[in-house]
Amino acid sequence: MLDRGDATDDNRSPLLDGETLRLEPLSRDHLCGLEQVAFEDSIWRYMLVRVRNRSELEAWIESALAAQATGQIPWVTILKAENRIVGSTRLIDLDRRHRTAEIGHTWISPRLQGASVNPEAKLLQLRYAFEDLGLNRVAFKTHHENLQSQAAIRKLGAVYEGTFRNHYVMPDGSLRHSLWFSITREEWPQVRSRLEDRLRAGRPSA
Repeated sequence: MLDRGDATDDNRSPLLDGETLRLEPLSRDHLCGLEQVAFEDSIWRYMLVRVRNRSELEAWIESALAAQATGQIPWVTILKAENRIVGSTRLIDLDRRHRTAEIGHTWISPRLQGASVNPEAKLLQLRYAFEDLGLNRVAFKTHHENLQSQAAIRKLGAVYEGTFRNHYVMPDGSLRHSLWFSITREEWPQVRSRLEDRLRAGRPSA
């Protein structure tokens, strides 16, 4: 069993293939596709970084790839029908000794927020985390003002655990409190069933 921070090879992103989405390992080759969707201000409103142009996007990609050595697994989110990048997400703080991780750095094109993209992406990530990696716990944290994110996390079936007050200083100098949620391996079967039901209900019948 490996501790967090061991060789990058152990944290390489796998390809996760779903019904309508593909989570593809992030690479520098995704720059052009990300440029088509990443520069909307609303995406970064609650993030600790701002990406407003090509050079900042290149730096964001390099940072994500470098973070693999510390236990992050980054993906781009691709809409399969159009073979188009619509967002990005990561598994972060992967601790293989204690079998825990967090899903974070998640963003989706504003035009697709509220659709099936987020629940399907979460199903793919959580299935990988609990069934392939054998994790005991997957956490989520979000900005105290990001009510949309909080509602989406609760809808997954994640349990609210508490708030870290004055947790981060945002790029504009404001203070962020972070709300923490988690799903445990004991809760995963029910969470998976609910997610699968949601996705089936949202698909057109044959």
